[in-house]
Amino acid sequence: MPSTSQSKYDWSHIGRAAPPKRPAGERVGDFREIYSEFDEETVRAQAARCIQCPEALCMTGCPLANRIPEWLALTAQGLFLEAAEISRSTSNLPEICSRVCPQEKLCEGACILNTRTDPIAIGAIERFLNEYAFAHGGVEANQVPPNGRKVAVIGSGPGGLSCADELIRLGYGVTVFESQPVPGGLLVNGIPAFKLEKHIVERRINLLAQRGVEFRLAVRVGWDVSLAGLREKFDAVFLGVGAQKPKPLDIPGANLAGVIDALPFLIQKNVASPLMAGEPIAVAGKRVAVLGGGDTAMDCLRTALRSGASASVCLYRRDLANMPGSRKEYANALEEGAEFQFLTNPVELLADANGGVTAVRCVRMELGAPDASGRRSPRPVPGSEFNLPADLVLVAFGFDPVPFPPESDFAQVATDKWGGFKIDANQMTNLPGVFAGGDAVRGPSLVVHAVRDARKAAQGIHRYLTPATRPKNAGLTESA
Repeated sequence: MPSTSQSKYDWSHIGRAAPPKRPAGERVGDFREIYSEFDEETVRAQAARCIQCPEALCMTGCPLANRIPEWLALTAQGLFLEAAEISRSTSNLPEICSRVCPQEKLCEGACILNTRTDPIAIGAIERFLNEYAFAHGGVEANQVPPNGRKVAVIGSGPGGLSCADELIRLGYGVTVFESQPVPGGLLVNGIPAFKLEKHIVERRINLLAQRGVEFRLAVRVGWDVSLAGLREKFDAVFLGVGAQKPKPLDIPGANLAGVIDALPFLIQKNVASPLMAGEPIAVAGKRVAVLGGGDTAMDCLRTALRSGASASVCLYRRDLANMPGSRKEYANALEEGAEFQFLTNPVELLADANGGVTAVRCVRMELGAPDASGRRSPRPVPGSEFNLPADLVLVAFGFDPVPFPPESDFAQVATDKWGGFKIDANQMTNLPGVFAGGDAVRGPSLVVHAVRDARKAAQGIHRYLTPATRPKNAGLTESA
């Protein structure tokens, strides 16, 4: 490998560049991605800003411990295919994580350059590298000789796809079961195309199929297929079913017409979604209120504007500093016309004469002492109530794991008080040979966390199915 310390650039004279972004007035009229890639000269210069510090904090900040300094140095030299290969060595979905990860909270947030200037544009460089590799034949669908063992993967979201990828590379026969008619899970149905276009996910799924992964679609595990049946036919099972049960809105008026959970709204408004069921949700000309402050709330705000809303307002009970949503997505939402009312808590939904929502009754909040998570707890300000007009209310309070039917034998899998699967140090549940990861274990989290769990589970499955190294159950833990 060439030296990773050589570069014709002097990083000290180069500022951070942002990837090309479409103007807000243009992009709000469609669902296409808003960012595009750096050109080759820019990506080399941006990679050369890395000072190759001896203790790479960016790797510590990345849940996958991606070998970021190595591929940055190769990128600076113009060795893009070599750099992309290293990027793929620790991530099963690098072209996806580079688009949807909140880098400002992870690798870029940990970059040592934050102490003196702006961090390296790690996410944009990673996206360039992997798109370059796909475009120049750097991603091959090589098949590995089968080892004679079979694994069932339940769910085709980021966790399921990553686990399937790891296992097929080890020679396992992998069958992915997906309840929906198209694979991709959250990546296809939950993340809007303006952040992640569907053909990017389809390309990755097609690559897995070429490597030998079998996809069985429209199969509801727990309804159509039993756990006992899977354990009889497969040597191990991975549960990557995610968490898509919406947290309820528990205030008066929650059942009014025009009050809709975030995920069904996002699914219906996704371009060419085959899951568009029921009456179309009318948005054009309506005043939309979005309750919540996470990335799903940002997606709802921006989707409503693209669907013709006259106003799209986020109501969040804490301040901006405590809002969990990505700052990049917050900035994009502002540019596109979304409004934010912080320290504002909905307490009631008001109805019009026809039983539809017409306003959100709110109360102003102030921050008190920190709660158990370390965030300052909000408390209402007496006498601060007011009404916000709204014709459509989108509830984005987060999600819980979807429970299997009580009569299903999946009820044998132990869960914690939140409904997440309990696992041991190898990602195995209380049932030998049944593993789990992602949101179904930890609750709603990042795509990159699901990838990490899945990679760990695949290694756990490999050890479990290799008798010489089969581990003893290390004892169940609560979800991480």
